Amino acid sequence: MTRALGTPTRIPRAPRPSSAGPILLIGLVFVLIYLASVPLLNMPQAQKLLSSGADLGCKSALECAFMLRNPTVPAPLQLLEGFKALSWPLFSPTGVPLNLLITAGETLAGIVLASVLGVLLAVGMVASRALERSILPLLVASQTVPIVALTPMLAVTLGQFRDLPGWVPKAIIAAYIAFFPICVGLLKGLRSPDPLSLDLMRTYHARNASIFFKLRFPASLPYLFTAYKVAVAAALIGAIVAEGATVSFQGIGKMLSENSRAADSVALWVIMLYSGLLGIGLVALVGVLERFITPWKREVN
Repeated sequence: MTRALGTPTRIPRAPRPSSAGPILLIGLVFVLIYLASVPLLNMPQAQKLLSSGADLGCKSALECAFMLRNPTVPAPLQLLEGFKALSWPLFSPTGVPLNLLITAGETLAGIVLASVLGVLLAVGMVASRALERSILPLLVASQTVPIVALTPMLAVTLGQFRDLPGWVPKAIIAAYIAFFPICVGLLKGLRSPDPLSLDLMRTYHARNASIFFKLRFPASLPYLFTAYKVAVAAALIGAIVAEGATVSFQGIGKMLSENSRAADSVALWVIMLYSGLLGIGLVALVGVLERFITPWKREVN
């Protein structure tokens, strides 16, 4: 059957190379670095203990490097035992999974608050250059305040409201850190449309609302999702720091503070690895939402 004249020929898209290979290679490199760091970083501590006459149940510093009670870097078996002890039962108040969910909830609440504030500020600065010139320097200055100093002040201020839920101060700290990249990313995205496109819409007497929703906002989505990937990681750090700096009964930050005071290095490593997995999961969630909301970007790529 002959193709009709004028019918465009669809050029098949070349298959994308698989990303599994580079991911596995990077994972293998990290595993090798970890295995090499166990004896390298633990041997000086083991040698010092052996020289002091301590009975470690081992003879050489190399052997003791994998058996220290509080090693600098836990050996693989110690790490597995730590994961087992802190992961089961799943919903134990002293286990990591339940506390991880609490920290994740505080982080997401902070992202919601940061989104409201960041979007309002970005839209206002796009609408008014004078507002941008007056507010943007203050926003930049606000990010120079250490959260370690800000958190106790906020806790004391909010402590006057006794009916306020305990997660609110953590969510506010998370929002304080996360709103800035959201605001700046959206501001950049709203100003990204080509001037010719803006002139064309004005030629057709489009209203400002139509220009915003049909041109500016769709053009800003790639910038906004990139900003969200930075914001969720920053919000997670803010929530963890807030849990450790305020009176908290649950959360990853509270567990880090307690195990740090107890000098339990294996538990600290387990909690930090869980925190890293949570951060990866939150960023991956933003990526899934980006592919769902901006399908045209996936087609172009």
